[in-house]
Amino acid sequence: MAKEFKYKGYTLNELQKMDLDQLAEIFPTRQRRKIKRGFTEEEKKLLKRIKKKGNKPIRTHVRDIIILPSMVGKKIAIHNGKEFVYVEIKPEMIGHYLGEFAPTRKEVKHGTAGVGATRSTKFVSAK
Repeated sequence: MAKEFKYKGYTLNELQKMDLDQLAEIFPTRQRRKIKRGFTEEEKKLLKRIKKKGNKPIRTHVRDIIILPSMVGKKIAIHNGKEFVYVEIKPEMIGHYLGEFAPTRKEVKHGTAGVGATRSTKFVSAK
């Protein structure tokens, strides 16, 4: 049996019924401040598209919008500067920013040293 999701004591259904002011009160400080100052035009446009669209992925460049309970279950393609990263919004993501789930930097993976790079391979033929 799966454990029911709760965010600070509220179930997903309760969170989805709340308006933005009530949500802002239970969010952390940074998210609360962003909600109270209002959304930008791009963020409002994205929220409208999320409400309107069904299960079709939505492509966006807006990385600094807070994930709200109304977004749960939607598929969003977030731009990371090079390509779109497809992310399905889960209840555990509520209160985070979209950009957190589309990393902009690759992990550094170093290869092995080539011939002549170390003292032991100095006299090995290159063939």
